[in-house]
Amino acid sequence: MAKLQFSAYSISWIQNIADIDRDEWDALAKPLPTPFLEWDWLRLMELSGSTTAKTGWLPHHLTVRRGSDLVAAAPMYIKGHSAGEFVFDHVWADVAGRMGIAYYPKIIGMSPFTPMSGYRFLIAPSEDGPQLTSVMVAEIDRLCRRHQLSGSSFLFADPQWHQEMLDLGYLGWQHQSYAWLNHGYKNFDDYLTIFNSNQRRNIKRERKAIEKQGMSLKTLTGNSIPRTLFALMYRFYEQTNDKFGPWGCRYLTESFFEGLYDRYRHRLV
Repeated sequence: MAKLQFSAYSISWIQNIADIDRDEWDALAKPLPTPFLEWDWLRLMELSGSTTAKTGWLPHHLTVRRGSDLVAAAPMYIKGHSAGEFVFDHVWADVAGRMGIAYYPKIIGMSPFTPMSGYRFLIAPSEDGPQLTSVMVAEIDRLCRRHQLSGSSFLFADPQWHQEMLDLGYLGWQHQSYAWLNHGYKNFDDYLTIFNSNQRRNIKRERKAIEKQGMSLKTLTGNSIPRTLFALMYRFYEQTNDKFGPWGCRYLTESFFEGLYDRYRHRLV
């Protein structure tokens, strides 16, 4: 654990989130609208062997204390490749290589293998957020220079935080994504009103075809999810990756799916 004193703050880099108290970390993470920055989720990634030096995802988390209190943190990873990021910078890496520039290793901030907007630094509400963000960015820059990392990037950032980083000199990179949002629909028929008549008819026809196959939908949450379903999830995950061959996204281990039941089912649907 490397430590650096910076004004009123004590800054540390840690390679294992288990070195940070779970309640301390979650006091910063749980108020956010995303569950993918919580201690249990990130710990499971490490414990299952999904994010390790061997897989090219070396945990290198930034923590900031004021006295003995954890006031800020940033889950980050030193990468030796770009796999699992769902941001396709391979052309940049190729151009850098042609110019004799080492593109790897680099450091990124994101929730691993999770292309869902919401990443940001975890900062206590009692702190001056913009000031502390500047302190953390300055330390990340120092780390890059000290260890000859090509640079830092933050993927699938929270929209408001994204603007803060632009103001600090980072460059934005917009990507397309597709997500369904429930805009207060009362029921499925209410949702169908946003489509024209032909679209509604096609959707209803497709749903009837599924019903004829005898399929049904059941929603399970938390403790109502049986352990056997997690083994099934892993099997489906592997089968899907097999279909895509070398273009598959086989990043999560079987141990990760087993750990979902033991450590994270309270957050699952």
